[in-house]
Amino acid sequence: MRQDLTEILEQWPYDPEHTMRIIVAADGRSVLQVRLPLGLEQYELEGRPDGARPYGKSTVVDAIEAQRAQYVGTNGTDDGFMIEHDDCVALQNEGVLFYYRYLMLFQLNDFARVARDTGHNLALCGLLEKYCDNDEDRDAVLQFKPYIVRMNATARAMERMQSDAQSEAEQILIGAIEQIESMREVDSPAFQFEKVRSLTYLRSAIEQIEHHDSTNPVEILRQELDEAVREENYERAAELRDRIRAMSAGGAEHSADDEY
Repeated sequence: MRQDLTEILEQWPYDPEHTMRIIVAADGRSVLQVRLPLGLEQYELEGRPDGARPYGKSTVVDAIEAQRAQYVGTNGTDDGFMIEHDDCVALQNEGVLFYYRYLMLFQLNDFARVARDTGHNLALCGLLEKYCDNDEDRDAVLQFKPYIVRMNATARAMERMQSDAQSEAEQILIGAIEQIESMREVDSPAFQFEKVRSLTYLRSAIEQIEHHDSTNPVEILRQELDEAVREENYERAAELRDRIRAMSAGGAEHSADDEY
């Protein structure tokens, strides 16, 4: 097998305006590809983004759920069921993979899959909250839960806005605000930052819906960009500018064989 990737990279030159595409692979499945300055990334669109089957299951979350069900079947209750450290690490690593994929999918306006992937990470949080007794293992993920809730709610709200169901979209965002406000506090600067930022973002999105300013996700991102600049969070601002640019340009470059 040839290991040099030069020919592959030359077939898709790097263009910062068009860095993503969904293609149909040789076996008929659709995959998401991302062109980076120095290479390529490829994400499976179903199951885990890396295509792995941990413990013979589609995801680590599914594997832990199966372990829990087996424990309950044996003991009649989940009292005493715990997630061990190695499994906590596996869950954390899986959450990161899903995070990377739903960021790409959000830029492609694929809100249904964003809702699916953020829903997976919320289920992951739920397992850690209930069955992990190690604060460090648990809070390594839960410190970002406000952000996950916000992204999940935004994706579901955008789906409803695309169907002209503005009232339903608003209720989704209100529910997310209530969920974030009632969360157990995590002793982490990241948690406090994400909580404040997510609440601000969601309230602003509700105002946009009420005033019918825009159903375009680009406008929501631009508002978040303004917030990042005000807070002098320039790394976040640069990320948002890239996302706005990608979405404004259409989000992805499609070939004749693309699914979309």
